[in-house]
Amino acid sequence: MKDYDDTTAFLGQWGPFQQIVFFLLCASIFPNGFGAFSLVYLTDIPSHHCLVPEVNLTKDWQEGIIPVKVVNGKEELSRCSRYRLDVVRNLSAQGYIPGRDVNLTDLEQEDCVDGWSYSTDIYQSTIVSEFDLVCSEQWKQPFTSTVYFLGVLVGSFLSGQLSDRFGRKPVLFATMAVQTFFTFVEIFSTSWTVFSILLFISGLGQISNYVSAFVLGTEILTGNVRVLFSSMGVCLAFAFGYMMLPLFAYFLRDWRSLLLALSVPGLLYLPLWWFVPESPRWLLSQGRVEEAETIVRDAAKRNQVQAPEVIFDNYNVQVSCLIWTRNIRNTTVILCMVLSAGYFGLSLNTSRLHANPYISCFISAAVEVPAYISSWLALRYLPRRLSVICILLLGGVSLYLIQLVPQNLSVALEMLGKFAITTGTALLFAYTAELYPTMLRNTATGTCTTVSRIGSCISPFLLQLTHRQIFGEKHLISPIYSMDYLPYIILGTLAVVSSFASFFLPESFGRPLPQTIQQMHQRGSKPNPLNLN
Repeated sequence: MKDYDDTTAFLGQWGPFQQIVFFLLCASIFPNGFGAFSLVYLTDIPSHHCLVPEVNLTKDWQEGIIPVKVVNGKEELSRCSRYRLDVVRNLSAQGYIPGRDVNLTDLEQEDCVDGWSYSTDIYQSTIVSEFDLVCSEQWKQPFTSTVYFLGVLVGSFLSGQLSDRFGRKPVLFATMAVQTFFTFVEIFSTSWTVFSILLFISGLGQISNYVSAFVLGTEILTGNVRVLFSSMGVCLAFAFGYMMLPLFAYFLRDWRSLLLALSVPGLLYLPLWWFVPESPRWLLSQGRVEEAETIVRDAAKRNQVQAPEVIFDNYNVQVSCLIWTRNIRNTTVILCMVLSAGYFGLSLNTSRLHANPYISCFISAAVEVPAYISSWLALRYLPRRLSVICILLLGGVSLYLIQLVPQNLSVALEMLGKFAITTGTALLFAYTAELYPTMLRNTATGTCTTVSRIGSCISPFLLQLTHRQIFGEKHLISPIYSMDYLPYIILGTLAVVSSFASFFLPESFGRPLPQTIQQMHQRGSKPNPLNLN
């Protein structure tokens, strides 16, 4: 069977047909950038303290009814308690002055029985202030992100199976519709439970349409254009969408208004159905040769080139399972190990980089631009395995060193780690697509993404380890072994382990995409892992 790239070489690599596919698929990725990390703003916790109802209190008692606590060396108002209102009312009526006539430490405290008062300095509202996800309910705040990533996990697995069975194009547009519709419906949530259910469903489409668009473009485009698409193309589209998120959030500081703005752009992409073709490679893997030829002949017409009388000849169909053979099983396990929680863990941590969350998010997004350019250069000129090993080692070492440097340098090291892990993630998406044959490519990418999202689901709680106050007011650990650095140590360890796991992957640099299981076996048959070419 002749290789697909050689068979369609008469089309060229960068004609009008390829340009339309390239830019439209990249455009379909744009909403994923601001949708994936909107939780940074939707679930952010505004400053808050117990609400004090309108009662007859003197000015001194109105200002002193909230206890002052020392948190991380700084004084701040208690978030979850106040002095008993009936006691304070009696003391105020008798003319006592807090701190002078009354020792505040002797007063009994109570929970925020009347609710909370939230600061509107940064946000008009978030789901935290809307549904009171604080104090005894604060566990729901990180769990909201976990619910979302559980939806992403399930969607990644199902979309991969469905895409390999029913086609790349139908799944791409179905998941885009799911993401757009349910993001819009979230606006009408009346409780945290309803919001979480809708968020889970919208998560089903979030990464699924990214993977489908990625695989579709990888299979249609060839040569250097395919490398450009799978590295800089889709990744920069994602990064630019990510960079737009803080701009949306800055001008729309109410969580419902922000969700509305994030859902509307999805409607603009539905008409692309009539412009984006199905993958000819997938059609051939299903034995639908005539449909594949029709698409390629239409491409030839758009590119103004002459197509051969017979384009595809002697194409055989194979059916297999992702873990049917030892070679495929080993590759799948290694890739699932490599795609770790590091990327989402560091991205969700952006609100702590700077006092201004909008600047923090933009910095984190901007770092991805040079990361994706670096991944393109690595895919263009360097062996895949060597590139992945080196970049993940850089990320792991950077995260390890955060605990050893002053605070002003720790942000730079965190962003270096984010740069490295983002570059590695982009490399691995392209690497995965190059290793698997057409009939398994979307399933493999979706399965590896699914396993990696298990780490993403726990990353919101992992980040909570930086808040030492959740373990109580008194800490029995020394500053040197502070829990503040534990998330970075864990993420750095994952990056280093992934780097060593990548050592055993087969090389795909400079080789055509495998069409069959046999071609994948031949690629991975060389036992010497030091063969980098």
